[in-house]
Amino acid sequence: MRLHSLLALAAAGALLMPLAAHAGKFPAGKDGTYMDQCIQTATGKGLDVNTANKHCKCGKEAIEKNFSDKEIAALDSTTGVDANLMQRAQTAVQNACAPKK
Repeated sequence: MRLHSLLALAAAGALLMPLAAHAGKFPAGKDGTYMDQCIQTATGKGLDVNTANKHCKCGKEAIEKNFSDKEIAALDSTTGVDANLMQRAQTAVQNACAPKK
């Protein structure tokens, strides 16, 4: 599963649980790619551009807060993403970015 798949899930509001992982950063150039793909996916699911941008920024920050550099890079693997890592990412984003009721 590629980063695009992660973005689709993030845009659907399904990501990340708080973990005691070390904060990381997206690899050089990948944060822009994440944001572009996330916004495209979110607007395709009916969000307006402003709301999509806010959600995607929140998702990016949640991922960077809860995952190491190595884990963030693994989420963009071309050979497949570990299902457990993907679930953790989805839970973390969901917890951080789901609309408040």
